[in-house]
Amino acid sequence: MKSPAVSLVTFGCAKNLVDSEVMLGLLHRAGYRFVRDGSEADIIILNTCGFIGPSRDEAEDAIREALEEKRRRGTRVIVTGCHSERATMEGQTAPAGVDAWIGVRDYDRIVAVVRGEHFPKGKKTFLYDDTSPRIPSTPRGWAYLKISEGCSHECAFCAIPLIKGPYCSRPRASILREAGNLARRGIRELVIISQDTTYYGRERGLGDGLARLLEDLTRVPDLAWIRFLYGYPEEITTRLLEAMAHPKICRYLDIPFQHADPIIVKRMKRTMPAGRALRLLERVRRLLPGVSIRTSLIVGFPGEGPSEFGSLLEFVREARFDHLGVFAYSSEKGTPAAILGDPLPLSLKEERRNRVLELQASISAENLKAQKGRILDVVIDGPWERSRGLLAGRTRFQAPEVDGLVLIDRPPDWKPDGPPIRQVEITHTDVYDLHGRLAE
Repeated sequence: MKSPAVSLVTFGCAKNLVDSEVMLGLLHRAGYRFVRDGSEADIIILNTCGFIGPSRDEAEDAIREALEEKRRRGTRVIVTGCHSERATMEGQTAPAGVDAWIGVRDYDRIVAVVRGEHFPKGKKTFLYDDTSPRIPSTPRGWAYLKISEGCSHECAFCAIPLIKGPYCSRPRASILREAGNLARRGIRELVIISQDTTYYGRERGLGDGLARLLEDLTRVPDLAWIRFLYGYPEEITTRLLEAMAHPKICRYLDIPFQHADPIIVKRMKRTMPAGRALRLLERVRRLLPGVSIRTSLIVGFPGEGPSEFGSLLEFVREARFDHLGVFAYSSEKGTPAAILGDPLPLSLKEERRNRVLELQASISAENLKAQKGRILDVVIDGPWERSRGLLAGRTRFQAPEVDGLVLIDRPPDWKPDGPPIRQVEITHTDVYDLHGRLAE
């Protein structure tokens, strides 16, 4: 008799994906098998995101679809993640028909949940470790490694501390053991993630914790690239930049400035308006020549008028980011900014978002032109989903799932089990992507 088939669908960020990979490992160890299509599953697990309004809408749509499948075939539906955690905190109960409704502190109990067993709900932050079974779901050449959980910042707009709790770092020895395990399994690019990676170790009194961790990771055999994501501007220290000069560390920084106008920055409970931010970027570029910098911005925060938005546009124009993401402000219950309301209409937020993206598109296109004719190392994921005649990959200055791609002419003799990092000659560029051919 076949074991029950599980379909686990992940929404939201890379941190959620790692949690799903750990749940898959626990379920696999318990004898469950996996299917991609929910219509073939006996059990559907939805690992949801609840960060902002659109994420919650996506989660609720997915729950409705899963419950439709349940009505058709009797499938069991389990909902976990940030959306269910936050909804429970706000006094909401599971939608009718959902078999289990758990939060972010119960991932390690997923086998008991699937079996329908009773258990005490988790009260402490769940941190997996190097002994946790984990099934990476990323392409074979790279993987995420989560080094902490939670966040201790008090940004006015952000619900993450409400959902995840205060910052909690994983022990460095456990991280290094997991990195070694991944490298022995063929991982060549390690992508370090957390809610605030540059805060690593501070709640334990460890100074320059991330710099020290990166230095240790460079000594892990077989790792070729080490990348970290999400660094708060105030935490980009000289020691960290010096650690990033190591050839294994990708010269890539994701620094979420969120805004640039001093009034809005102060309202957001952030501390780095445009002038200080531009000086930081100048220092980063001076100490790390060739560095690629990404940021995230929010438009439509309460109080953002034409002048404040103009300051943001001018900041983007001067900063010349390599990569940029823009979000329309979403008022979140329980955050400090909730008392400010949400006075700007969504149509105006979207208009401003589009204006920032249009400006960034011209900057990105110009920046990428400098890569034409160069031969670059590229980690190759495999055939591009939009065209089997092309391979998709990334350079050191492109992070997975958020930045552009390198699209490579697929040679007739290409084999998916070849070296994951190959040299590619860049033949032409467009707004966000590079195009090329294998150089060997």
